[in-house]
Amino acid sequence: MCLRNYIYVLSAVFWLSLPIASADNIQLPDIGDSAGAVLSPDQERRIGIEFLRRIRLDFQLIDDPEVNEYIRSLGNRLAANSDNPSQRFTFFVIDDPRINAFAAPGGYIGINSGLITASESESELASVMSHEIAHVTQRHLARAVEAQGKLNIPALAGLIAAIIIGTQNSEAGQATLAASQAATLQAQLNFTRSNENEADSVGIQTLASSGLDPNAMASFFEHLQQASRYYSSPPEFLSTHPVTTARVANARNRARSYPYRQIPESIDFHLAREKLRLRNINPQKAVRHYQTLLKAEQYINRSAAQYAYSLALANAGQYQQAQQVLEPLLKKDPERINYLMAKAHTLSKSGAVQEAINLYKNTLKNYPHDHVVTLSYAKALLQLGEAKQTRILLHQQLAYRQADADFYKLLSFTEGEAGYPLEAYQSLAEFHYLNGQTNAAIQQLDRALRIPSDDFYTLEKIQARRDQFKQLLQNESEF
Repeated sequence: MCLRNYIYVLSAVFWLSLPIASADNIQLPDIGDSAGAVLSPDQERRIGIEFLRRIRLDFQLIDDPEVNEYIRSLGNRLAANSDNPSQRFTFFVIDDPRINAFAAPGGYIGINSGLITASESESELASVMSHEIAHVTQRHLARAVEAQGKLNIPALAGLIAAIIIGTQNSEAGQATLAASQAATLQAQLNFTRSNENEADSVGIQTLASSGLDPNAMASFFEHLQQASRYYSSPPEFLSTHPVTTARVANARNRARSYPYRQIPESIDFHLAREKLRLRNINPQKAVRHYQTLLKAEQYINRSAAQYAYSLALANAGQYQQAQQVLEPLLKKDPERINYLMAKAHTLSKSGAVQEAINLYKNTLKNYPHDHVVTLSYAKALLQLGEAKQTRILLHQQLAYRQADADFYKLLSFTEGEAGYPLEAYQSLAEFHYLNGQTNAAIQQLDRALRIPSDDFYTLEKIQARRDQFKQLLQNESEF
C-alpha cells in the first residue's frame, strides 16, 4: 500500500494536522484486536529511542551544539511548565529547510530547521513545540497505539518512523516501509479533532505558564497562510497540515483568556536562527548579505545580524574583520557564550589555537560542564594534538551528561588518538547504534574483542553489549 495513504494519520503526531475530512474515519490497518493494553511510559520511551535511531538513518540531524542546546533549553522550559512536568523529553533538530515538526512516543520531538528559520519570534517557535508537548503529556500517542505481544518495539518504532519519514520524503518513507515490512503489519491509530483541539488548548496554556506569548500559535498560523501566497504551490507544511480559519479563530480566542503582558525579545532565539541560516549559504554570499542588511537596517535584531556577519566573515577567512565586528557585541554582553565561542572559533581558524584554548578554558571555569564550551574546547585541544587531555575532558562530561551520537564520534576519535583502541571501538559502536546502524555497531565490538587484553571486566561488558545489539538486530530483521 502506498505511504501516501497513511499521511493524514499523523493528525495527532504533527502539530497542525487537522484533516479536511473527518479525522474519526482516518485509520491505519488494525495491529490486532483491541484487547491489548495501552503502552506504558517505559514502552513509550523504548519506542522513542528506536524511533530516533530510524530517523537518523534517513535524515541528517543538526550537529551544531549551540543550536541544539538552545532548542533543548527552550523545550525543557516548556516541558517544566506543562501539565506533566515529570515527563521526559528529547528534542532534536533535522537539517531540512521545509517547515515541519512532529512528536513520537516517549517524548521525542523533532523540529525541522526550516521551522526555526520561518518563525518570527521565540513564542511562535515555542507554540509548535508546546503543541507537540501537549500531544505527549495528554498521552494521545499512547492511547492511539495499543500494545500487541507479537509486535516488538523495533517494529512499532519502525512503523511510526516510516509514517513520519513519509511526510518529510515520500520516497524514503515508502522505502522504509518496504524494508521493515511495515506494510504487512497492522496498526490502529485514531487521531481525532478533539486531540488536536486539546493539544492547541493545552499548548497555549503551556506558552502562558512559560512566560511566552499565548497569541503566538494563532500568529504563526496566520504567518504561514500569508507566506503561502508567494508560492506557486503551498509550502510542504500547509500541503500536509491544513490550517483552517476556524482553527486560527479558536487559538486566538483561547489566548484572550490570558492577561496581556509584554514579552521580552529573546536574543537566544535570534542567534540560533541566524546560525541556522548560515549553514547552507556560501560564505562570500553570506558576507554580502549581512553587509547589506546592516547597512540598510533591514533586520529584526541588530545584535543577531552582527553576530551572523562576524561568523560569515570568519567562514570566508576574513578573521580580523570578523573580530572587529564581534568586539562591540562582547563589550555589550561579555558573558554571552555564543559571542565567546565565536571569538574562540575565529582565533582557532586564524591559527591562534593556544589563545583560543585559553579562552575556552576560562569560559569553562565560569560555566562548568557547559556542553557547548566543552565540545568546542575538546576540538581545539585535538587541534594541538592534546588527545590525552581531551580524553579526560570528555570523560568528565560523559559522567555529567548522557552522550549523543556526535559526542560518541568525537570520543571515539579521541580514544584512538590517545592510544586506547579498545575504548575507541566501544565509542564508535555506540555512535553507530544511535544512528540506527546496528550491524555496524556489532562489527566495531567484534574488532574490540579481537584486541589482546587482560581487562576481563571490560571485555565482559563489551560482550554483553554485543549480545544486546545481536538481539536488537534479530528483532529488526523479524520486522
